[in-house]
Amino acid sequence: MCGIAGFFGRGDRTDLERMTSALAHRGPDGSGYHVEAGAPVFLGHRRLAIVDLAAGHQPMWNEDGQVGIVYNGEIYNHLELRAELISRGHRFTSDHSDTEVLVHGWEEWGTDLPRRLNGMFAFAIFDRRQGCLFLARDRFGEKPLYYTARSGLFAFASEAKALTAHPGVNRSFDRRSVQKLFAYGYIPSPRAIHEGMHKLPGGHWLRFDLATETVETRAYWRFSLEPDDSLTEADEPRLVEELTELLIQGAQRRLMSDVPLGVFLSGGLDSSIVLAALASKRKGSAFETFTIGFAEPSFDESAHARIVAEHVGSRHHERRLDMHKARDLIPSVLSALDEPLGDASILPTAMLSAFARESVTVALSGDGGDELFAGYDPFLALRPAAAYDRLVPAWSHRGLRRLADLLPISHKNMSIDFKVRRSLMGLSYPDNIRLPVWMSPLEPSEFASFCEEPVRYDDLYSEAIELWETGSGKNDVDRSLEFFTRYYLQDDILMKVDRAAMMHSLETRAVFLDNDIVDFCRRLPNHFKLRGGERKYLLKQVARRLLPRSIVDRKKKGFGIPLARWLKEVPSEPPLAPVEGVNLEFVRRAWADHRSGRADYRLFLWTWLSMQSRLAG
Repeated sequence: MCGIAGFFGRGDRTDLERMTSALAHRGPDGSGYHVEAGAPVFLGHRRLAIVDLAAGHQPMWNEDGQVGIVYNGEIYNHLELRAELISRGHRFTSDHSDTEVLVHGWEEWGTDLPRRLNGMFAFAIFDRRQGCLFLARDRFGEKPLYYTARSGLFAFASEAKALTAHPGVNRSFDRRSVQKLFAYGYIPSPRAIHEGMHKLPGGHWLRFDLATETVETRAYWRFSLEPDDSLTEADEPRLVEELTELLIQGAQRRLMSDVPLGVFLSGGLDSSIVLAALASKRKGSAFETFTIGFAEPSFDESAHARIVAEHVGSRHHERRLDMHKARDLIPSVLSALDEPLGDASILPTAMLSAFARESVTVALSGDGGDELFAGYDPFLALRPAAAYDRLVPAWSHRGLRRLADLLPISHKNMSIDFKVRRSLMGLSYPDNIRLPVWMSPLEPSEFASFCEEPVRYDDLYSEAIELWETGSGKNDVDRSLEFFTRYYLQDDILMKVDRAAMMHSLETRAVFLDNDIVDFCRRLPNHFKLRGGERKYLLKQVARRLLPRSIVDRKKKGFGIPLARWLKEVPSEPPLAPVEGVNLEFVRRAWADHRSGRADYRLFLWTWLSMQSRLAG
């Protein structure tokens, strides 16, 4: 795991070093630079040494020095690719570096290279012969990659703040991206928080031609559902067997490491299955597991994690924390976030990462299971929502929401009053924007006041609308699976985990995003994912083979914190630095209404804190 940065055009080595230094937390084990003689090409790298510790330094070049690379990530099928490339005549100098596989892979396969990779990656290749820079990002965007292209400058980096360390990059906030941040709780790719900046979407590559200074981007892979409708309940035993083997294979692939490795263990289904899949091939004592617990019962899952660790026999590490101590970490976590994010679970994720980093350098996670197997609450709401649309007249929506507002506000994790208000809010809007509205920091009807100008729903939620209406999903369940996997997973969940882990120089690996597991899920009809009100149906059948029943059947609980209660007290003075296009009076009222108990603005206010922190940084 590393950090990369570079540019073509105006600037000098000092600019490159400034960009790369901003990524020091991503790579504390070393740095590398290349300044091209006679051409304004600059490449920088910060290294977190994981694989081939002696020979993995970057930038790395091929044998004749014509192709160089800076790279962040892990390629899990690199040994197979290395063998194929050797058979085609390529000569390797490293023992088992996956970075060198990418260099020779580019020589052999060109722009077809990313499609052949099973892993997480963001890389930039400089090809002297072709006179180009070639950038690529993994299928789901586990590893971040930002870029900007303007007259006289093309620049890229692993994080936005590293990109803005170059003096030629605009630091102003993009107005539409700010609006989308408060519409989704994250900024959907390819948008980024700064004007003229973009995130290269997952599953895309970019080619920058040095002679013409033109940019070409293209998708090499997109998540799309292609269910095999011939599969019936009679196929279930075979499918359970196949999925079990794929999970074991995907977990084993992610053991590739020359440094200590562990497992995040929340006590939930997904991380528990990851651990059980690993232990099915090796003794559980070979693995270290990490859990943080809280004194407040509604936010604590440590007892369930302990059950799983004891069942498998892992070397379990648990740390119980007081919520007040956790609260004190808010400023430091937000300042390290890089791009604003409305997901407050970044705080416990960062705490877990810091705890794990005391013992290991790599941690496996269960991220992706909810998106691929319909694990979120909104999947259960789809059928009632359709009935609500048929039976409840539009004129009564406002009245029902006023009744819900009479419920006392609770500070418990995912309390009933919070769920009721959120559900009714989403049901007040068309089905093509209902999913993001259910999770939105700000209700769509409030944007006109927040932005001091009319804002069309079609503009706020353009990505969700396009996917809902033109994606591969043929029904509401499949459309929802596609939405969560294409946008929420990439730009919220994976972004959150990457930033939380890398602020502590910890590499994380998502087992469920293995190519073979994903391809299995794409072909799996949704009645094997959501059946009779049971989410993750087939995955739970696998879990029943590997885990105690109490873990499989327990109610899902998110990785939460008492955010609503905290925001009544912290910060002591709400930050109100001006943001172009935002009405600060609306923000003041939101803080006042939340702190007085008149309203619950927890998601909006956290997102606001996140944005203000980036503004200050």
